[in-house]
Amino acid sequence: MALDILVPQLPESVADATLVTWHKKVGDLVEQNEILADLETDKVILEVPAPESGLLIEIVKQKDDVVLGGEVIARLDPSACTAVDSIVAEDLENALDVTTTLSPAVRRLVAEKQVNLTEIEGSGKSGRITKADVLDFLSKQATQTNTTPESVSPAPEIAEETESIEADLVAKTASLRPEQRVAMTRLRAKVAERLLQAQQNAAMLTTFNEVNMQAVIKLRQQYKTRFEQKHGIKLGLMSFFVKAAIEGLKRFPVLNASIDDNDIIYHGYYDIGIAVTTERGLIVPVLKDADQLDFAGIEKSIADFGSKGRAGKLSYEDLTGGTFTITNGGIFGSMLSTPILNPPQCAILGMHAIKERPIVENGEIVIRPIMYLALSYDHRLIDGREAVQFLVTIKECLEAPAHLLLNI
Repeated sequence: MALDILVPQLPESVADATLVTWHKKVGDLVEQNEILADLETDKVILEVPAPESGLLIEIVKQKDDVVLGGEVIARLDPSACTAVDSIVAEDLENALDVTTTLSPAVRRLVAEKQVNLTEIEGSGKSGRITKADVLDFLSKQATQTNTTPESVSPAPEIAEETESIEADLVAKTASLRPEQRVAMTRLRAKVAERLLQAQQNAAMLTTFNEVNMQAVIKLRQQYKTRFEQKHGIKLGLMSFFVKAAIEGLKRFPVLNASIDDNDIIYHGYYDIGIAVTTERGLIVPVLKDADQLDFAGIEKSIADFGSKGRAGKLSYEDLTGGTFTITNGGIFGSMLSTPILNPPQCAILGMHAIKERPIVENGEIVIRPIMYLALSYDHRLIDGREAVQFLVTIKECLEAPAHLLLNI
């Protein structure tokens, strides 16, 4: 009896998904929990595993189809595995005079490739045919199939004409101006929609400041080895910025708020979004209750987000919520930018590249590692005084990290 393969239950607020990849085709034998297909929503990639082992007998939904939660996308025949094993066993008894058995993996490979066992000489104990024997046989078969008869050189006039045609083709190709039209991914389309929404629906303004990073860099250099040995993670810059941002949000709660129609929602928790660039586009996983994490906890969470983001394994829960966002264009060399709000949040902090610059300290010109900071905010809710003072708080916390460590 055929088993329906269903679209997993989609996360709340996600109406549908796009089927972006089939990893299997009709006629393939699959193992239980083996990934059959990938679905893309506007936030995450969802994998569709096989609920049981069996034979994929029908694909109902094709690549690029839009599907709903609980919808049938394929059908699987669980009984096919037993049938295949029986067929292989019968063929083996009829084809071989030796009393030998095949492992399940070999039986499955023989069935899939329809191999004639009488043509294979087993290299295992007592002449037993191993998986390597079958693969070697298939490899030799493919080589023989691809081998062409002895080539015959074309007549000189044909060769010259061929070369002339090829030369013309190369010349024409070189003069072309190629273009490629591809559909936006669900994620890219959603990012575009949200960024446009932020620009159209918010009174967005950006204020800037600069921070001397020498104290943070010195602290990292002093303790980075001991930190990594104890916590198993490197001490990065982002944990300092997260801690400094939380301190600023505590002093100026309006930057941790959001607007809902004519209401202001003040959030009594600190869920910090960390903007991450992946092959699929920009995503913002969220550090939930970031104020309750220490430096090591923040660094481990960010590293985990990065690994899951690159592998397309971020869950919907990883990306939901967020009361304030930090984005770091400095890793790409950005010197200065005006980050765009991440709705419904009302503020976002932009980090940039650290560069050695001459500054004045105690009446003397010295060289220090300086980073420019940018804070974009919704002027409907946040006044310039609060935005500037928030950014000054960030500056103070980073230039004197004792503020963060001693909570003063």
